[in-house]
Amino acid sequence: MTLQELPPPISPRQMDILRAVAAMAWADGKLEPDEIRLMLDEFAMLFAKSESEHNSLKSRLREYLGQNIPLEEVVPHIKSIEDRKLTLRLGYQVIQASRRSPNEPRVNLDEAAAYQRLVRILDLPSDMVADIEASIVPPEESQSNGIIKALALRLHKLLNS
Repeated sequence: MTLQELPPPISPRQMDILRAVAAMAWADGKLEPDEIRLMLDEFAMLFAKSESEHNSLKSRLREYLGQNIPLEEVVPHIKSIEDRKLTLRLGYQVIQASRRSPNEPRVNLDEAAAYQRLVRILDLPSDMVADIEASIVPPEESQSNGIIKALALRLHKLLNS
């Protein structure tokens, strides 16, 4: 049995989440290296049972990122609230992971439209969506002291609300 003939190293439930998040990465028609890296790192942390499985899982999942399955086909299979929240969080992170050019906004119009479709299909309460979005630190703020600034900004917003 070759590597491609082996079943995926994750459960069908986890595969649905992977496919939904990959669809977000494909929203603008291109799978960027930063998007691939983010997805593989996140899925390895979530789905690997041990540290030794991390690299193996990342290499095995890479082939599934090339599948561009429409959100409308895969998201209805994601049933639990926790899985829906995870899908939203990862989808939001992926669309913020890269931009096609330095002059383009972090989230382009195609990605923004796909994200709105994802939110609609997931059908999570709006306050839950807002909380998930607020918990994501944009990539430029996660660099060195940027995370400190981001946390300070969030604390400031929290204290003023």
